[in-house]
Parts: sequence; structure tokens; C-alpha cells
Amino acid sequence: MNFSEIKSLDESYVLQTYGRNPIAIDHGRGATLWDTEGREYIDFTSGIGVCSLGYANEAWAKAIHDQAMKVGHISNLFYTEPYARLASRLAPAAGMAAAFFGNSGAEANEGMIKVARKYSYEKYGEGRAAIITLRNSFHGRTITTLKATGQDHFHEFFFPFTEGFRYAEANSMDSLLAAAGDDVCAVMMELVQGEGGVNPLNQDYVQSVAKLCAERDWLLLIDEVQTGVGRTGSLFAYQQFGVQPDVVTFAKGIAGGLPFGGFMTNEKCRNVLRSGDHGSTFGGNPIAAAAANVVMDSMTPAFFREVQEKGEYLRAGIAKLESPCISGVRGMGLMIGAGVQGMTHRELKDKLMAEGLLCLTAGADTLRLLPPLVITREEIDRGLAIMARVMGA
Repeated sequence: MNFSEIKSLDESYVLQTYGRNPIAIDHGRGATLWDTEGREYIDFTSGIGVCSLGYANEAWAKAIHDQAMKVGHISNLFYTEPYARLASRLAPAAGMAAAFFGNSGAEANEGMIKVARKYSYEKYGEGRAAIITLRNSFHGRTITTLKATGQDHFHEFFFPFTEGFRYAEANSMDSLLAAAGDDVCAVMMELVQGEGGVNPLNQDYVQSVAKLCAERDWLLLIDEVQTGVGRTGSLFAYQQFGVQPDVVTFAKGIAGGLPFGGFMTNEKCRNVLRSGDHGSTFGGNPIAAAAANVVMDSMTPAFFREVQEKGEYLRAGIAKLESPCISGVRGMGLMIGAGVQGMTHRELKDKLMAEGLLCLTAGADTLRLLPPLVITREEIDRGLAIMARVMGA
């Protein structure tokens, strides 16, 4: 099918909830994609941070094939090897005690919220269920995670939202303390606010929040849906901030392109959720877990160093453009944001796409770059060359 045929089917039979770009992707290899019309693109999006190993990774595809030929799904009423093996690798590497597997980041964050509220209820009783999140955060699109998100424009239309969330300004302990109270059970935050504009938190602030949580027996909840699984140059971003969460969520890059997510708890919280308290029909799916095990094969210190080096290389390359369109570059690892001026971030994204570079946007004025973690220097250079051409640097 060509682009026009695919677009026609979409418009006729799919709810129009996405502002899709006017291209249909057909196939890819590494960090390069081709559309149905044969045009080539350097990909700085990786499916919004999902395709961590890029496209057409042979080990990943083989693991999916081999598991599909054994059993594709059996439910959590039975044990299977792939999810058990994954948990035994992921939890120790993260310094956590146990994992729960689901399908998405929003679902993972819902589970994390449930852990916090049940922990507090069982220990302190009713009236201690409020969770403080940060302004400019993003935690998902369910009714509860929309309310947890610290951006007012997400709090529209779908009333009534789940109660029990308050918001504090990022990097301000004064703001956090002002939001505190006897009814608080947890603080929930992204260490790099992704959808809010690729804004890394200050390490001193994060450590102060962790200390306050420990003092007041609030759970420290870290949303690593976008920052986790190597994206920032470590397995999880908190490992670079010098803190250890009570609960951490993950999704996006964990299975390299298949729907997969979950959360992990520390020893204090590992028995909060018991049989019947939480579940997911597709959670720990054997095929997705087999793919995730291949992703975990890559999560080595050498791989993390490469992610950090490539991130530094890409950020330095954008800064060297000295383009009037760019007003600063920030981020960690291969999670990069560039401020846009003189045009909207969407206009710049569209201009780059027309020349063969796929990028994302975030916040009000940020060009967001989340390339596959396996992107090569040659692919980065080709992307930078397109940027230079489009931005007149």
C-alpha cells in the first residue's frame, strides 16, 4: 500500500486522536528508516524512546520468532521462563527487590501509585494518601496518571479526576515543603522531565527530596518510563543521582519495540501488593519478555559509556552549529532537548523531516531527540548535517 491508501484507511476507520506526520514508515535498519515512497530518514525519535536497539536487530527478531514458535501467551496463571529470567536480571541490576510486569508506562505508574497508597494505608490507616508530583511533569494518560501529571492543560474534559495529588515546583524544596502535610504518603517525579521539555532535575534537589522522604516515611517514587533502560547512560537515571527509590517504573525501551512495562519495589515494599491486589492479563508476556532479555544483554557498562559519549557528541554537534534557531542544549545520555526560537518547535520539526531527519517536540519550545541507543556516529553526523542545512548554520 502507498501512503495515500494507508492515510485513507486511517481517516476512515481509526479515531483521530493523533497528529500524525504525513509519512508512512515501511522499514528500517539501525537508526535509519524508509517510508512507503522509498524516502530515507535518520531517526532521532526511536518510536518516542522505545526502539532502544534500533530497527532490524537480528538477535531481537530471532528471540521474538523463537519464543513465538514455543508459546506466545499463556497468562499469569502459569509460570514461564522469559519473565522470570528478566526479573532476575533487572531487579538486581537496579538495586531493587522485585518486579511487576505490565504493558505500558501509564499502567506502570498506576501500579506504583497503588503501592504507595496501600503501603501507607496498612501502616497508618486512612487519611494519608496524597502524592506530591512536580509541575511540568508527565505520568500518563489514564484518569489517575493524568491527574498525577503536573500540567494544567491535561486536567480538562475527563472529570472527575482521581483525587489525592498536589504539585510542587521542580528544584524547589520550599515549594515541596509548602505542599507537604500529614496526609502525604509519597513524592513522585521524573529525574529528567521528558514531555515537559527535557529538563534534568538538580542532583542536590533530588537527594534532598530522598532524604525528606526517608525522614517522613513517604515513599520515593521515580518515574523512569522515558529515562530508564540505558536512555540516560545508565540502566536507570537515579543511579547517576545518588538515590535509591522505594518504587521505580519503566516501559518504552525495555522490550526494544514491543509493548512492555512495569515497576520494581525495594525490600520495604516488596510485599505490599499481595495475591489479588494487582494484575495484568498480558503482563510478562513471553514474547515481549524474550525481547526484553535481548535488550538486557546490551545493558553493560561499556554500552552505557557509549550512550554517554554519543550523547555528548550529539549535544556538542548541535551547539557547534551556532544556529539562531537554537537557544541552548540540555539532557542526559541520548535524551536531548534543544530550545527553539524564531519559529515554533513544530515548524522546525517539520522542516527537518522534509529534509530527512525525524525529531520530536516537547514542552512549549523544545526539539526533543531520542535516537536509538545503537545509533552510529555516521548516522549522527548525517543528522547534524541536515540540521545545519535546515537551520542555516
